[in-house]
Amino acid sequence: MSTSHSKAADRKNPNKLFTRARRFRLIIMLLLVLPTAALATYSLFEIFRPNQLTALEAGQLILAVTLFVWLSMAFWTAIIGFVLKLLHIDPLSLRRELKPAATADLLTKRHAIIMPVYNEDTRRIMVGFEACVREILATPDADKFDFYMLSDTRDSDLSKAERDGWQALTERLHEAKNRLFYRRREKNTGRKVGNVTDFCERWGAQYEGMIVLDADSVMSGSRMRDLARRLELNDDVALIQTIPMPVRQHSFFGRFVQFAAHLYSPMLATGLSFWQTDSANYWGHNAIIRVEPFMVHCGLPQVPGRAPFGGDILSHDFVEAALLRRAGWQCYLITDTDGSYEEVPANMIDYAIRDRRWVQGNIQHLGLLGIRGLKTTNRMHFLFGAFAYISSIILFAVLMLGTADAIIRATTLPDFFASRYQLFPDWPIAKEKMMLWTLWGTIALLFLPKILGILLAMIQRRKDFGGVFALFKGGTVELFMAVLIAPIMMFYHSYFVLSVLIGHKVRWDAQAREGRMVPWKDAFVYTRWMTLLATVWGAVTAWYTPTLFLWLLPVLTGMFIGAAVIRLTSSERFGLTCRRLGIFVIAEEHHENSSLVRVRKDMKSFSLSGNDAPVPALPTERHQAMPVQDFKKKPLPKRSALPVAR
Repeated sequence: MSTSHSKAADRKNPNKLFTRARRFRLIIMLLLVLPTAALATYSLFEIFRPNQLTALEAGQLILAVTLFVWLSMAFWTAIIGFVLKLLHIDPLSLRRELKPAATADLLTKRHAIIMPVYNEDTRRIMVGFEACVREILATPDADKFDFYMLSDTRDSDLSKAERDGWQALTERLHEAKNRLFYRRREKNTGRKVGNVTDFCERWGAQYEGMIVLDADSVMSGSRMRDLARRLELNDDVALIQTIPMPVRQHSFFGRFVQFAAHLYSPMLATGLSFWQTDSANYWGHNAIIRVEPFMVHCGLPQVPGRAPFGGDILSHDFVEAALLRRAGWQCYLITDTDGSYEEVPANMIDYAIRDRRWVQGNIQHLGLLGIRGLKTTNRMHFLFGAFAYISSIILFAVLMLGTADAIIRATTLPDFFASRYQLFPDWPIAKEKMMLWTLWGTIALLFLPKILGILLAMIQRRKDFGGVFALFKGGTVELFMAVLIAPIMMFYHSYFVLSVLIGHKVRWDAQAREGRMVPWKDAFVYTRWMTLLATVWGAVTAWYTPTLFLWLLPVLTGMFIGAAVIRLTSSERFGLTCRRLGIFVIAEEHHENSSLVRVRKDMKSFSLSGNDAPVPALPTERHQAMPVQDFKKKPLPKRSALPVAR
């Protein structure tokens, strides 16, 4: 068969990852985003210009430029995702979307499934890990997988519980006992990076790929097998990332986040996959990685300098994907959401605490933009990841500058004669039409993607959400809650960014996995400064500029009642009541995946014997060192041998 015929056949195989017109994607985005941002900025400038641009207005204008670029990028990503999904077009090949090919072909290489854990709830990690193991054991390729729980747990009681739980798990899975391994490090040097590095250096050389799970991950056997098959079929691919969909949420807030992810993620991920093509990001879990290039190119160094830019690389996943890509390997995001799951914090306080860790890790990426050889797309990932949080403080600054400008104008006598020899007065000019156009344009940038997401789901996936009426109810409530919660998260993210920039260190501890009702005391403690700010801000604007107060009311309301919002949305009773009313229903709740059925049943029956189980045996090591990368030098060639340790 000729090469051209071979390529044509590959492009018809949905398991082959093929990108068409890759070089032009970013140019297309540039031609869409920059004019949109420029038009929005110009309209704001035209509102300010007739009345002598003040320093405060100039500050608002400069900051608004960055916000409009950010909003425009998100807007066009959603629009492209909507069009491609509506027309059933694959975002990579730009051809008709095909379902993954069912094949009887077996895997030919060995793969590992690894779950790094650190001071986690023993029941949850054992149940989730066992569910994934059983899913693989039910497939024809069961003998091609080994399973590793990589513990960095420091707590002695939890480590004993893990050994106890592991012994019981291996007894239940006796047929796979020789392929189940539990390793605990006494010191968690390097955090998760060090944990995975330890696995790679000791056992990684035995495997073609590793599927990385988080402590709350659950994946179906068909999805994990599909990832391994895709890796074997695509020799130039080093990373395939799935979209982990939130599940098992009962609190109102958890169900709100879960519903929003299921509603919008397929469309947004399709748009994202369109412009990032073979330079996809890595999100740290629910992905498969080709072990050899990971070991050759992803040994992370300590970054010189102090926090937030120096020290250990915290959000390592973005960096690892970027290093693989700069070495010539391809990294893809697959937009099919079936069979890949995770859990999210069930209340706003735990959600914000998790974000606090991510803020520092993403801001650190700004100091890594100078890594030699990075692809443009990966630099964009670094920038957008940081700006996802920095945008909050920029928006906060724009609102504060606007408030200050309005108060100064309200408390200062207007001077209609700016020049000494001026014959006619300079009357204030209010461009009402331009103001309305700017307002509605900004609203479109913010909310049209959500409306399109709801419309797309009504056309293609309404049954997944309980029908059109249930989808409409859930979408309406989600829109309302997004507006209510946005000011609260803006305040938290602004505070987090400031704390990172002034050098406050972050603790990377285990996050809360299961739901809890937030006590009123905690709700008030975590919102007291926000409520005080909203009270003062609202009182001052209501007194001096009532019109501005009305404009700010959506922002001030969320901040003022933040404690009540946090408390009430953490309620499981409220969340389950909404489910009974058909609000925030998702497909996995009425067509439950087999992996989730296993977790649900085993969470109820799980118990520990209380015995102090022995330390489990480990497999034979084949030690190979991961070379630490030098960010100032070109990467090693794509195909290069690993150094073998003596």
